[in-house]
Amino acid sequence: MEEYLIFIAIGFIAQLIDGALGMAYGLTTITFLLNFGLPPVSASAASHASECITTAFSALAHQRFGNINPKFFFGLLLPGIFGALIGIFILTHVAGNEIRPYIAVYLLIMGLMILSKAFMVFRPQTAITHLSPLGFFGGLLDAIGGGGWGAIVTSTLLSRGYDARTTIGSVTATQAFIKLTVFIAFLLSNVIIGWQIVLALAFGGALSAPLGAWLCKHIPTRVLLSLAGLLIIILSCRTLWISLR
Repeated sequence: MEEYLIFIAIGFIAQLIDGALGMAYGLTTITFLLNFGLPPVSASAASHASECITTAFSALAHQRFGNINPKFFFGLLLPGIFGALIGIFILTHVAGNEIRPYIAVYLLIMGLMILSKAFMVFRPQTAITHLSPLGFFGGLLDAIGGGGWGAIVTSTLLSRGYDARTTIGSVTATQAFIKLTVFIAFLLSNVIIGWQIVLALAFGGALSAPLGAWLCKHIPTRVLLSLAGLLIIILSCRTLWISLR
């Protein structure tokens, strides 16, 4: 019971950050799951399975608060799905012990990327361009690393100067479909998924989804970016240390 309460808390915190920033649910949960000793493919599958539920709640909340831009949503959706399917093929054909250190390095880089965004000033921009390649590589790396769709896509769009509120809301909405695609692909690949862990993560995330969408409008982005980046950096360094001992 104590472990399940921990997983519920992880899901709650991860979705709270993700709903407010449009990133870091997958990165946060898979980093914790790797620290609990799950193989990379199983950790990625559990993270994506739980995120199917949490992002659906979060997308509905963002829609309710008017945080979704249809141009972002439809421009990212199909390229992201295609990239995610290729990422699943790569992940399911590589041994877990071999890929774990590389995923830890990937998570460390994503954590540094998120942290760096907290100290940047972006120039406003209105023209929406180059969404397809961004969606493809976001979906590809998200599937391989177990997270990163938001860290890559949201941070890139914010760095171009797009409106933070609609960028975060739109990326979160597309994320629900990316995660569903990855989850179905994992099921078809006969990957072992810890359903009790998935339900605990999903329950915690569903609880915090509306709050995350509300925070997207009211809490300074810089504060949550800093906290999310530091958390992922610390945990990924621990995973890398354990993997290389």
